[in-house]
Amino acid sequence: MTTAAVYVPAIHHSKPGHPENEKRIGHLLPFLEKEGVLPDVPLLAPVLATVKQLRRVHAAPLIERVREVSAVGGGILDHGDTYATAQSYDLARLAAGSTIALVDQILTGRVKNGFALVRPPGHHAEHGRISGFCLFNNVAAAARQAQAVHGVKRILILDFDVHHGNGTQDIFYDDESVMFISTHLFMPRMFYPGTGDVHELGHGYGHGYTVNVPLTPNVGDVGYGRILSELIEPMARQFKPELMLVSVGYDAHWQDPLAMAGLSLTGYARLSQALVALADELTNGRILFVLEGGYQLQALSYGILNTLYALLGQDKIEDPLGASPREEQDISQLLRQLKRHHLIY
Repeated sequence: MTTAAVYVPAIHHSKPGHPENEKRIGHLLPFLEKEGVLPDVPLLAPVLATVKQLRRVHAAPLIERVREVSAVGGGILDHGDTYATAQSYDLARLAAGSTIALVDQILTGRVKNGFALVRPPGHHAEHGRISGFCLFNNVAAAARQAQAVHGVKRILILDFDVHHGNGTQDIFYDDESVMFISTHLFMPRMFYPGTGDVHELGHGYGHGYTVNVPLTPNVGDVGYGRILSELIEPMARQFKPELMLVSVGYDAHWQDPLAMAGLSLTGYARLSQALVALADELTNGRILFVLEGGYQLQALSYGILNTLYALLGQDKIEDPLGASPREEQDISQLLRQLKRHHLIY
């Protein structure tokens, strides 16, 4: 077995009119079955995260807040629009625990790579603060599991959601054992969460291990390809990770209603293929994709399909939506600035 997945659609974690709802991946399995990919990707049984596992990345009051609000039937968890239903505490534990279980499978050699198709998403959940539709930080919990249980010393976390992964950054900001690289739309006071400037580099021993790539609108396939080849790949080779985790949001697609980015499905597929190849080079193939955002349902479904093709080593790409009709923004100046910051020559 080379590739496995976990599937937590969290049907009962949903709010009418909210973009992060059960429709996002509720009908994903019939779509993947129709496309013929499911026989090659066994689905592992979902597992609840323990409070001990969650405490590795979150303060006790945050965990208790989710439990308490769910226990009274649900409500708003933050000062924005991050909600809980009566079932959200258990479903968020299921999303985190299933991601942890899949990283266990990878690190014990039972599978080579995988995809955690889970919700609610996690990358905005900080150590002590709930935000951005996220309850528990799934990718961070998987990273700490890899360290605490399997002794992994260096982990590379890549975040391709269109929104900055402020939660993941917060959890690992002073930690030199985890390199965090985020590509995101950056428009302070205009686009959520407003963090992720180039000058946010980490703190203490973690200085230099946080890498933010703040983008203007309409950066697409060419720009993301350059970011990967000119920035991410050199830094990854220098860091020498033993495990790669990818927070993958498909909301950088040009049709996503919550953003203004320019990636196509083909661009996403090429990124996935390149990251799998990079993992083959650096980590003996150990790479786990973890679902974050994506709110145009066709782009989300086909994006997931193409990532599964990449994990399976298949050079297949389905792109019924085509390329963005908007002119792509050049990122040469940004790349020069980032290379100076991170000493890439």
